[in-house]
Amino acid sequence: MITTVYLLRHSEPFKVHRGIEIIDDDFLTINKKTPLSVDGEHLAEGISQNSEFENIDIIWASDYVRTMSTAKYIAFKNNLKVNINKDLGERIHGVDKVSEIPSDFEIRQFTDENYKLLNGESRKEVSQRIYRCLINIINDNKGKKIVIVGHSTATAYLLSNWCEISYDSNYKFKGKTFFDGKWNYCQTFKLKFENNELTSIEDIKVNSKI
Repeated sequence: MITTVYLLRHSEPFKVHRGIEIIDDDFLTINKKTPLSVDGEHLAEGISQNSEFENIDIIWASDYVRTMSTAKYIAFKNNLKVNINKDLGERIHGVDKVSEIPSDFEIRQFTDENYKLLNGESRKEVSQRIYRCLINIINDNKGKKIVIVGHSTATAYLLSNWCEISYDSNYKFKGKTFFDGKWNYCQTFKLKFENNELTSIEDIKVNSKI
C-alpha cells in the first residue's frame, strides 16, 4: 500500500514591509507569530489550485502562523481541517534575539549534526523529532494523500534520514540528485512510502494558478 506525502514549505512571510517593533517577545515567539505577506497569501492560494493538491485526505501544519496560513487554502479546496502539531515546527535556535545567532551557525549545523546553541536544537534532534511525527501520521493514514506544511531547514533535516543533503548544493536520494538545494517559498517534495519505507522522492514544481 502506497502512502503519498507532500512536504510543502510555507509561503512568503511578512518581512519586507515590517517597520518599528515595540514588543517584548523573544525570537522564537516572533518567529511563530509572523504571518504571510500579501504576496505570500496570493502565492499560497495560487499553488493550492495545482492538480497535485486535488483529492488530499489529510493536512497537517506546524504551530507557526505562516504554515497554517499556507495550509488553509489547500484545506479549503479539499473541504478539510488543518491539523496542527508543534513537533512539525522549525528548528529552535535557542536565542532571545536574532543578533545572538553566530554567523557560521547554519553551515556548522549542516556539517555537524550534534552542533547547537545552549537552549536550541541540533540537526539530529530536529531530524528525529519530525521523523517520529511523520511516521505517526503515516501509520494513521496508510494509503492516503497527505500534505504537511512546514519549514525549509526542518524539512531538510527530516530528509537527511534518507537523503544526502547540503547547505547550498544538491540533495540526493539513492545517489540521484532530486533537488538543487535552492529553496523557494512553497517548495514541495512528493514522497511515496511503502510500509514506512521511502521508495521515491520528487521535487514537484507547483506554480501559482491565479
